[in-house]
Amino acid sequence: MWARLDDGFHSHPKIIRAGNAAAGLLVRVISYAGQHLTDGVIPGAVVREYGTAPQIRKLSAVGLLHTAGHECVRCPQPDPGDYLVHDFLASNPSRSRVEADRERAAERQRQVRAAKTAAAPDANRARTTPASRPKRTRNDADSTPRFPAAPQVKEVRHAGRLAGAHVDPTRPDPSSIPTGIEQSPLHPPQRTPAGPEAAGVPAFAQPLADQLTAAGCHVGWRTDSSDREALRRHLDRIPADRLVDAARRAWNPANPPRTIRYLLKVWDALPDTPADAPAAPLPGPFVDRHQAASDDQFARALDRARARMAAEDAAETDAQKALIS
Repeated sequence: MWARLDDGFHSHPKIIRAGNAAAGLLVRVISYAGQHLTDGVIPGAVVREYGTAPQIRKLSAVGLLHTAGHECVRCPQPDPGDYLVHDFLASNPSRSRVEADRERAAERQRQVRAAKTAAAPDANRARTTPASRPKRTRNDADSTPRFPAAPQVKEVRHAGRLAGAHVDPTRPDPSSIPTGIEQSPLHPPQRTPAGPEAAGVPAFAQPLADQLTAAGCHVGWRTDSSDREALRRHLDRIPADRLVDAARRAWNPANPPRTIRYLLKVWDALPDTPADAPAAPLPGPFVDRHQAASDDQFARALDRARARMAAEDAAETDAQKALIS
């Protein structure tokens, strides 16, 4: 369903006096009345949920929203506690009119469907009449093109293949090679990696991977030869516990890295540390400067919004006092 709004709504003197916030509340209650076909009557709970008390008082003061006992001669009286949109039925259809229009539309649809149903049997008979189907004779079978039958594949299996299937003579069936004969060096058997290598972790870096996992730094280990060379270089010049500590301090839980390549860049900035060197202070915890700046900007915007809302509430209170006086 829909509700109508006058095109002069934006510049109406009552709307200007009520203010933008109260005008927004009026639009919402008009939409509610149009959807639920209430003829402009709005339950009090709905109005109080959609707007604030100062907005409701402003609409009532300028005569756009009536309460029980109002003095407008053109609008009916709502029940106590409810509200009525001023001149709602002047721009919108009543509930009885909408229901009558819907019933007429439904009746037209029923008539159209009935007409289609009545015409359907005649159309079906015209399509299925015997005269419309050509009769076949025995001689018609001779005019049917004949094709040679496809060779039947026998259910006899040979060397893992069905007899009758095409076999490339240059590529013998592997299942036909007797046991004990060595495979061709041009086609070595595939080796499936197992253990840590299957996950991408080099064997020499497995202790480092275990320590990173224990510290909560979970990364992917898909590496190439240059990555593995850099990883071995870091392990040669810096103890593994130092690498793990640096990774933990550079770790951002809100945006964790996906691969070990991020940590390789972090470790590039670390100085060489002998295994027997005393523990040196490492950089502090990770701080996302962009996120910190965004949080600070949001906090300032929120403070400004709260100050503006407080000023608007104070202005609404002053305006209400002026209207009452």
